[in-house]
Amino acid sequence: MRDIFEQLMGFDTVSSNPNMALMCYVRDLLAGAGIEAVLIPDATGGKANLYATVGPEGVGGVMLSGHTDVVPVEGQAWTVPPFRLTERDGRYYGRGAADMKGFAACAIAAMLEAAKRPLKVPLHLALSYDEEIGCMGVRSMIDMLDGAPVRPRFCIVGEPTAMQVATGHKGKIALRATCVGREGHSALAPLALNALHLAADFVNVVRGVQARVAAEGMKDGDYDVPYSTLHVGKLNGGVQVNIVPNTAVIDFEIRALAGEDTDALIAELRAGAEAIVAPLRGAFPEAAIRVERLWDYPGLGTPSDAGVVNFVKGLTGANGTIKVAFGTEGGLFDARLGIPTVICGPGSMAQGHKPDEFVSVEQIERCQAMLAALVVRCEAGF
Repeated sequence: MRDIFEQLMGFDTVSSNPNMALMCYVRDLLAGAGIEAVLIPDATGGKANLYATVGPEGVGGVMLSGHTDVVPVEGQAWTVPPFRLTERDGRYYGRGAADMKGFAACAIAAMLEAAKRPLKVPLHLALSYDEEIGCMGVRSMIDMLDGAPVRPRFCIVGEPTAMQVATGHKGKIALRATCVGREGHSALAPLALNALHLAADFVNVVRGVQARVAAEGMKDGDYDVPYSTLHVGKLNGGVQVNIVPNTAVIDFEIRALAGEDTDALIAELRAGAEAIVAPLRGAFPEAAIRVERLWDYPGLGTPSDAGVVNFVKGLTGANGTIKVAFGTEGGLFDARLGIPTVICGPGSMAQGHKPDEFVSVEQIERCQAMLAALVVRCEAGF
């Protein structure tokens, strides 16, 4: 496992970069153990998903899922090389150590071990790309599995949960509001329509909807933030200070609890946008705030008494369950393919996306123990 971990860490798979070299390494490693892996490339040929199975055909089995892309390191004060595995003081350091090449290394090693056993049910490995930018890459793998004669019975997504069994996360919708005004000289600013001012008014609409949802909306106390959230992450507009800008663009998101009526929230936002610009159209017919939905992924809400939950609790020895704040491809596996899914992996997301990202050796060992128990269960037929 450690050798695999070291190899994976050496690939700079920031989401903006290709991951094909890493996937070819994994494919060839599995091939050496007699395991055939399918690569599903993107349109450029520079990125790919990988799907592999060990064990008998025609039976569901368990799928181990993880992503190979990582977030950038620019602007962060690292004290260790980010794309080289460093072991120190009981920790493994490097970009992706926690999120989530540590789990990927454990899962690949488990596949190699499983290849030596007479499994009665199969073990599957699903590695994807572009998870960090909206679970985009995994969708082509889901399309492939959608046409398969047999789908995995259970899925374990190995995002960092400190090896606790997580049954849920919120869904996410990425949105954009394009604000259209009229340009003009800043000396005559009141005669123009400032698109940045429209944007500021729309941001207040977003904040107002958030305040209402926090006060009156549905709640789930299993989350650190127990309600759906709306968040403005980016605002662009203007050329220079002496020009009244005619366009401003706001990128924002909704992270929704399972069962939240997100269509109603978006309709409320659009109504708020129209209320801003409608009084202005007499003087500025072009005035507009257009809200568009860019992409989304569904939340995950696996019942706490589901078979997959009890199965994975049996592998880890866990008693309870948790829910996590971050999103995963698990919601897509559940919603698109009907595969019961939990999240369980080594480390903490509190370490993810930070300089000197790490996962403890103890967490990796616990993950290895879980996957060793899984291989035994697959050999026994569950």
